[in-house]
Amino acid sequence: MSPLVSVVITTKNEEKNIENCLKSILKQTYPRDKIEIIVVDNNSTDRTKEIARRYTDKVYNKGPERSAQRNFGAKQAKGEYYLYLDADMILSPNVISECVEKFGNWKLEIGNSELIALYIPEIVTGNSFWSKVRRFERSFYNATVIDCVRFVRMEDFLAVDGFDESMSGPEDWDFDKKIRNRGGVDIIKSVIYHNEGEFSLKRYLQKKNYYSRSFKKYIAKWPKNDSDIKKQLGFYYRFIGVFTENGKWKKIIRHPILTLGMYFLRVMVGLGYIINKRLVK
Repeated sequence: MSPLVSVVITTKNEEKNIENCLKSILKQTYPRDKIEIIVVDNNSTDRTKEIARRYTDKVYNKGPERSAQRNFGAKQAKGEYYLYLDADMILSPNVISECVEKFGNWKLEIGNSELIALYIPEIVTGNSFWSKVRRFERSFYNATVIDCVRFVRMEDFLAVDGFDESMSGPEDWDFDKKIRNRGGVDIIKSVIYHNEGEFSLKRYLQKKNYYSRSFKKYIAKWPKNDSDIKKQLGFYYRFIGVFTENGKWKKIIRHPILTLGMYFLRVMVGLGYIINKRLVK
């Protein structure tokens, strides 16, 4: 019998994106009556809630940030599994089916290890040069410490207390670490399409700088010289290791222009982090 999957979508003024996200859930190959859709909105002033209610009667209001929204959504959920999405994400048709199937086949493949969560590959959409650069960069991060599990067994989500609501940005890394410390993780082949919109360097850097304000809390929460944090915030892995490990260096050679664009963004984000770090001292 197919288990119930709870899909929690966090929103804030997403009237342009929410319908495509919800439609992609309805188009899943997984049984529709085994998918629970929960929308947790953060005081939208546009038509986000109105549109969401066309697809589910489980539309709630909660803030102040996405961590609190995701945790609140989990508390309303009844599913055995928890999948969290942003409103600007679109699921390819087999995502949920493949995730549930992966859980069912795990013991046959791995032995006695217990699977508790899955990564889902993410593809950034858009046709502009910078959208292509972001898509290229994101392709290196799947199932690395830069990524975060997205499909989780509900009992394990609750056991680690979900997302840390004191952070905005590194709460994904923090949640991923808590899950990996608890049990096995894997990745599926089906993808999520992420519509980041037309690229704006100013907005991109503002968002990254905002997220970096929580790095100090994140670092303080884990042991000194934690290997994951050294990778996530250290120069070598963020500028070299994640792009070259496991044969990924071949993509760098095949796409030199995209590589240059990617490193430009990496340098700009790094400079912003250094400046912000000095300002808050």
